[in-house]
Amino acid sequence: MDKVNLSVAIIPMSHQYGWSSSTAGLVQSSFFWGYALSQLPGGWLAKLIGGRTVLKAGVLVWSLSTAVIPVVAGFMPGLVLSRILVGIGEGVSPSAATDLIARTIPLQERSRAVSVVFGGLAFGSVLGLLFAPPIIQNLGWESVFYIFGLLGIIWCLVFESVQELQPGDKEDISNLENTSAGSNGQVSSSVPSKSSDSSLEEITDSLKDVPWGEFFKSKAVWAMIYTHFCGSWGHYTCLSWLPTFFSEELNLNLTDAAWVSILPPLGSMVITSIAAPFADNLISSGVDTTKVRKICQAIAFLSPAAFMMLSSVDLGLPPWVVVAFLTGGISLSNFALSGLYCTHQDISREYASILLGITNTVGAVPGIVGVALVGYLVDTTHSWSMSLFAPSIFFYLTGTAVWLTFASSEPQDFNKLASESLTEGNQ
Repeated sequence: MDKVNLSVAIIPMSHQYGWSSSTAGLVQSSFFWGYALSQLPGGWLAKLIGGRTVLKAGVLVWSLSTAVIPVVAGFMPGLVLSRILVGIGEGVSPSAATDLIARTIPLQERSRAVSVVFGGLAFGSVLGLLFAPPIIQNLGWESVFYIFGLLGIIWCLVFESVQELQPGDKEDISNLENTSAGSNGQVSSSVPSKSSDSSLEEITDSLKDVPWGEFFKSKAVWAMIYTHFCGSWGHYTCLSWLPTFFSEELNLNLTDAAWVSILPPLGSMVITSIAAPFADNLISSGVDTTKVRKICQAIAFLSPAAFMMLSSVDLGLPPWVVVAFLTGGISLSNFALSGLYCTHQDISREYASILLGITNTVGAVPGIVGVALVGYLVDTTHSWSMSLFAPSIFFYLTGTAVWLTFASSEPQDFNKLASESLTEGNQ
């Protein structure tokens, strides 16, 4: 919800403060500066002290930062800083959630778990786009930030009362995965639960023990990194600019533009409910996990690329057809939740949160560069096809090629690989 509230509020804010598209792009992209900076620290902290603690802290930071936006909106450095803090809070959350999933969910149920957790992003987008316009029209754009910030604080209080799985439950789940992995010829390691009581020495040792070098020797990891970048380019630029595109290019008013913008995340929720059992059922029936991840990710990239091509061609299409094309393409991109987003846990349960931190750091770059670039290109070219769609199509196609060539879900023991490399180096 807090990601999309600005994409709606930016329209009246731009009118009030006289912002150009370039300035609006700068404001929207500042979120991703913090989002990128917090990925690796978030993944490392989730591994060290557990995803639950990190997730709770992240939600509190982004909620408080959201609530202060109306206070600092007239002062650009303050507005940018508040959005950076929102990005930092949200940036640690994916790795924290990934840590929880990797430690508690067996392989055969992982696609569903990832889809439910990350599918909440689409649900939040729907709620944000649904409620932001009437709130803005009736109470002013400032109120949407106050209300959404308060909801996040309430969530923290509720989450505090929710009990985490007990160690015995985690052991049972780990044993279940070890048993099932043995039947598939895959290996899996038991990962102990984490405590938030960590000394400075333990923190330092933990950071040193991470086999960073082995991560970047893996072709599969590099495939994940580039694929995450490509998917984020299309996702973040559309998330930030579609309401403005619908308003300016399709001549819809604020309410209609926001309502139409609901359709892609709403469709994403439907696709998620289909893609997750589709992937899990294939894996349970014996289909190679890597093949399943490749199929899902190819659907996730080729579908929006095709529909964006159709939307970019000047065929004199009525607005509802363009909306239908974009809705279909963006919705199908959620097959990535059963593709790329499961691969971190597939190849290493122990380092899943750190791997997601690595790929999500690179994946945040399009939010910084892409969102701002779209605003600049719109000002200079006055073409939404060249500014919004053409770069996304390029990255979707190249991302598909890289993923199909190099992606793998085979479990990798990075600690063992690091030890072998150290032994070879000492000989």
